[in-house]
Formats: sequence, C-alpha cells, structure tokens
Amino acid sequence: MNIIGKRYWFFGLSLAIIIPGMIFLAMGGLHPAIDFTGGSLLQLKFTSGQAPQPASVELALARLGITGPSVQTVGTDSIAIQAQEMDTTTKDKVAKALSSEFGAATVTQFESVGPALGSEVAQRAAGTVALAALAITLYITYAFRRVPNAFRFGIAAVVAMIHDVLVVIGGEAILGHFLGWQADSLFLTALLTVIGFSVHDTIVVFDRIRENELQYKRIPFETIVNHSVVQTLDRSINTSLTVLLTLLALAIFGGVTTRHFILILLLGMASGTYSSIFNAAAILVVWENREWRTWFRRGPAQASAA
Repeated sequence: MNIIGKRYWFFGLSLAIIIPGMIFLAMGGLHPAIDFTGGSLLQLKFTSGQAPQPASVELALARLGITGPSVQTVGTDSIAIQAQEMDTTTKDKVAKALSSEFGAATVTQFESVGPALGSEVAQRAAGTVALAALAITLYITYAFRRVPNAFRFGIAAVVAMIHDVLVVIGGEAILGHFLGWQADSLFLTALLTVIGFSVHDTIVVFDRIRENELQYKRIPFETIVNHSVVQTLDRSINTSLTVLLTLLALAIFGGVTTRHFILILLLGMASGTYSSIFNAAAILVVWENREWRTWFRRGPAQASAA
C-alpha cells in the first residue's frame, strides 16, 4: 500500500475541504458569541411548548430598543437571545414584553459579558493556540533528538495541527452561515481538544518512523515513512473509530444543548485522524526531498516548446 506515493492527492483533498470553509469564513460565517464579543444572553422557555419564530422575536425586540439582536430557537419550546449588554431591569422588561406578545415564558438562563472581558477571552484563545504550537514543536524536537533533523517532526506535527484547526474553523463558519450557530467558549474547548487529539495521533505515526529510521538506515526515507504509516494504520483507525462512534451516538441521541459542541468535536477528530495518517508523515517526505524546488519548474516538453 503506497500511501506516501499518493501524497499530493491527499494534499489536494485537504485543500478541497479547507478552501470552502475559508470562503465562508471570509463571508462572515463565523459568528462569535458573547464570550468573545461581549453582550448578554437571555434564554426563555415558553409554557405553550412552541417557541415563536426568531424573526418575530427580533421585531419585538427592535420595538423595545434592543438593536442588532441574534435570536435562535433552542429545541421546540425555547429561544436564545444574544444582544447588547442588558442589566437586570432591561432583562425583566424584555421577558415581560415577550411573554405578553407570544405567551407565558420563564427565564432559564441569563448572563452578561462586558466588551473588555470578551476581548480578553479572544486574545487568550489565540495565545493559547500559539503557545500550544510552540510547546508541541519543542517537545517533539527533543523527543526525536536521536534522528536526523528532529525539528522537522515538530514542524510537521504543527502543520498537521493547523490543518485540523482550519478544518474546524471552516466547518464552524459553514454551520454558522447556514444554521446561525455561534462560536462560544465550548467551541474553543472543542478546538483545543482537537489540537491535543491531532498531535497524539501524529506522534504515534512519528514514533514508528523514528524506530524504523534508526533500524533501517540504508533504506530510502520515503520507503521507511510509507512502511511506518502502513504499520500504524490499523491502530490509528481503530483508536479513532472508538472515539468517533461515541461522538456520533452523542450527536444523534444527546441533548440539543450539547449537539453543537459534539459536532465540532466529531469534525475535528475525523480531521485529526486524516491529517495524522495522510498529511503529517507526507510533509516529512516533501521536506526531505525538497520537492518544493520542482513545484513551479517547467518540464522538458514545456521548456523546448518555449
């Protein structure tokens, strides 16, 4: 099984997955929740068992002077309102007005985050990802110090990790565009979990490459890498499937409130498995062969035609 020999097909598939997500991200599909932007979140449950349409609620809020609200249904009987920061008096006024217009409702959740705190959370999130990338690079470089160019293993692991981050962010942007989902602190938790899973799976493959490289010093590096990937293929897939099947069951049968979090984890875990098998090790081969020198070079036929 020549997995590494088909590396550019797998690189192309990764781009085909990432690029649409980046397009939706540029279109504003990623909607930060109040955890990052600041504001208030008010959730109401209607005793009738039927929540009103979000558009109707937004019109009612506009009449109350609440500008730019975002309204989503939660299940069939609740709505979640994200809007400018509200105090307790404004919250009670909104709840009373909506109960009067759409039927009796009770407040099930209310929280406010100031704009300064939201900005600090966003900065810390970016700093956390950057720090994780640096720590991963340094640790893997040290752990693989016995093989030549050990730092390449660290860089390749981080590149595969960035691949998974882009897949998750792009997936969130697509979901945000079509379903109106917002990126909150649980999304950040899922993203950091995906980072850890991605690196864990990559190290399993890299460790086998290290063992084989030290044992078979006269075999071409690409052959060693492909053999190592094939050796760890069953383990990587079986380990990942146990996690993916569990997450799939939670997504199907779990509650609505955790479905967003579970789906992001499911997407990230699948991407982490893919990148560890088909991308991370292939990056080492591309680097070893310095293949970028021929990416834009014209072939003999093109040169003679010119």
